[in-house]
Amino acid sequence: MSSASRELFREYDQYGVVRVLEEGDRRILSFGDDDEQSSVLKSDSTALQHEYTRAMLLVLAFIEPKQVLSLGLGAGGLNTCLHERFPNISQQVVELRPAVITAAQRFFRLPRGRRLELHQMDAGVFLGGPSQGRFDLIFSDIYGPEGMDEQQIDPVFLQRCAGRLKAKGWLVLNCWREHEGSELINLLSGLFSDIRGVTTSEGNWVIYAGMEGCSHSTSQLKRSLKTLEKQLGFSLSPSFKRLRTYL
Repeated sequence: MSSASRELFREYDQYGVVRVLEEGDRRILSFGDDDEQSSVLKSDSTALQHEYTRAMLLVLAFIEPKQVLSLGLGAGGLNTCLHERFPNISQQVVELRPAVITAAQRFFRLPRGRRLELHQMDAGVFLGGPSQGRFDLIFSDIYGPEGMDEQQIDPVFLQRCAGRLKAKGWLVLNCWREHEGSELINLLSGLFSDIRGVTTSEGNWVIYAGMEGCSHSTSQLKRSLKTLEKQLGFSLSPSFKRLRTYL
């Protein structure tokens, strides 16, 4: 963020500060003085600005979901993109901090309506609570002022995610590259049949875990990717070229 940033919003809660800054055509969600959680273009809120967020959508080459759950909202760029580009998708979004929801709706054009339902609560509590049905796809991107929420790689959390997926569902986890050497793949291998991953230049490690194996050949995936890129309006090829299969 540059010194030319203009602050539009600031609110404190028990976890720290939530800020919204503006730099030209960009609006930025920040959880600290030198922090950029996410950003959105005012001119096109569906044009995802961060490489890791685009990488998370690579899962749409494996599955055509109808029911999507997002754990963690941020500025809501991914959810806005899905809402605008995929009218057949219904979303439920879980976000812990009310100030983040307020910022996303007021400053980042997060859509409102029947196709996008918000739950203000902890993601783990939501997963362990009364069933909200099963999902085709779960995105888990839970970050706070100190970085990634460690519950995102906790065995109980992962089991609950798997339990909320349909038979052919997929889980997408946004982690840090430092977790590559952890036991995470071993934990996932006990729950999922197909595990793939992508590392980004921003330091993220995005994992795709499928309840069933993806039967698409490489040529089929490439055809799906071209169709998907046209629908999204941006390229996923950099992520696809780095896609690695673990299981």
